Amino acid sequence: MTSPLRSLRIENAWDGTPLPPEHWITLHILESGTGIELRVQAPLYGDPPPPASPPGPTDKLWEHEVVELFILGPNGHYTEIELSPSGHHLVLKLDGVRKPIETCLPMAFEARCEGARWSGRANLDAAYLPPKPWRINATAIHGSGDERCYLSWVALPGDEPDFHQLAHFRSVV
Repeated sequence: MTSPLRSLRIENAWDGTPLPPEHWITLHILESGTGIELRVQAPLYGDPPPPASPPGPTDKLWEHEVVELFILGPNGHYTEIELSPSGHHLVLKLDGVRKPIETCLPMAFEARCEGARWSGRANLDAAYLPPKPWRINATAIHGSGDERCYLSWVALPGDEPDFHQLAHFRSVV
């Protein structure tokens, strides 16, 4: 049995610039008896191509098309979850900014592409999550070269996208 924890929509580029509705991404975060369930609905860009490896835990997935969720606990530990329309995924546990302590953790994840959109459902074990209360941000990446796009639920400061700005994450209410 799942219960809603938070629903959010990524409507902006990383710096807060609004996007047209056809580029919006919806992410539902639900509590389940064993952790959390994530449900994503997003545009399918197909650029860059998916990793050549079989679907499953994939290092450096951020170099491809992904939707990401960051979950920060009060102790500075956080979990980064990356979901790809190709069925690849990446779960990292971090102890401080960009300091992974565990990577490529297993997770149940299914992705389905239909026309110009994709959807995915992931189940993440509670052992991978930091203690509550949580602060979160959701992001997405797609495109190649000069066409590379970085999207964020929370607008982030700076001259370049940096999704690991923990101070800007929002509380889960």
